[in-house]
Amino acid sequence: MMSNLHKTGISAITLTGDGGLLPEKHARATDPATSHAAAARINEFAGSHCVRILACLRKYGPMSKDEIAARTGLTGVQVDRRLPDLEWTGDAMPTPFTSKSLSGRDERLWVSV
Repeated sequence: MMSNLHKTGISAITLTGDGGLLPEKHARATDPATSHAAAARINEFAGSHCVRILACLRKYGPMSKDEIAARTGLTGVQVDRRLPDLEWTGDAMPTPFTSKSLSGRDERLWVSV
């Protein structure tokens, strides 16, 4: 599936798995060296995380970050980092609905597009 990325002029990385694209991640100039190292390694995991998240949303329908994490084996933080990427590519979007997170706070439900 191809996104509208080619029209935006924004740098991108290739998503592993289905060949889609994600925005390229950059660390800020003021970030520590560890942040720059992590940004350089994003190709190693971001794509596979997105593929797992999308497969989960397609199979189970609207889900919260915590629900996606429980079904995919990813952490809530990993899911939380990838959902905006999937929204940006047009592959997933938040719904107007919420559910309670593991910490008891409201969190958005997401769907595949």
